[in-house]
Amino acid sequence: MAKIILERQKCIGCGSCQAICPKYWQLGDDGKAKLLGVRTQGENLELEVAEIECNKEAAEACPVQCIKVYD
Repeated sequence: MAKIILERQKCIGCGSCQAICPKYWQLGDDGKAKLLGVRTQGENLELEVAEIECNKEAAEACPVQCIKVYD
């Protein structure tokens, strides 16, 4: 399983993750990235997935590098 981690406090809400990978990302009501499929909210959000799909590209496009992808 791969793991996606969002360090939400670092997010500046640029929306690049949502533009590249809308299946997993959208901007929340507060303007920061929201990792879809995560039930709990906190500073760091984690999601385990079978396939990384477009998340690696979303992480690379993030200007503040607040998305981490481990496979």
